[in-house]
Amino acid sequence: MHYITKFAEGFMGLFQTGAQTFISWMTSIVPVVLLLMVAMNTLIAFLGEERVTKIARVSAKNPFTRYLVLPFLSAFMLGNPMSFTMARFLPEFYKPSYYAAQAQFCHTSNGVFPHINPGELFVWLGIAQGITKLGLNSMELAIRYMLVGILMNFIGGWVTDFTTAYVCKQQGVELSKKVNVHA
Repeated sequence: MHYITKFAEGFMGLFQTGAQTFISWMTSIVPVVLLLMVAMNTLIAFLGEERVTKIARVSAKNPFTRYLVLPFLSAFMLGNPMSFTMARFLPEFYKPSYYAAQAQFCHTSNGVFPHINPGELFVWLGIAQGITKLGLNSMELAIRYMLVGILMNFIGGWVTDFTTAYVCKQQGVELSKKVNVHA
């Protein structure tokens, strides 16, 4: 009976710890994420969807804007998973590369901009807690992670361009490199 009681106490303790963590998030990170989301939606409403669309179309023209600027702006303004919708403004050829860069950016920027990927915020919070326990600044790590991530996301997007070209050639498929949006 002792083992069953200990198991039941441990089982309930798991949920009690989860509830305490949840409540701590409700008084700390959740309001921050909520306000960031409101701010981004307000900014998009203020700028207008037409201007945001125009930014995306212009960004599609070269690899730097396509894999650095567009992923940053779309993740910052729209968050995950909505940031992937900006690929609709890209030619078919560049969509796989944009997806590669965007998917990585939603992870690597989470420490600085938690509203981008709140569904995976627990990963960053776990890392940040360990860094804080070591007496280090978690924001410094978040900024470094984001900067390295931006560079690697750009490289990943551009390499995917070459991979897409190789697969297209191998499969005898031709994907358009011209923007053709019917909004």
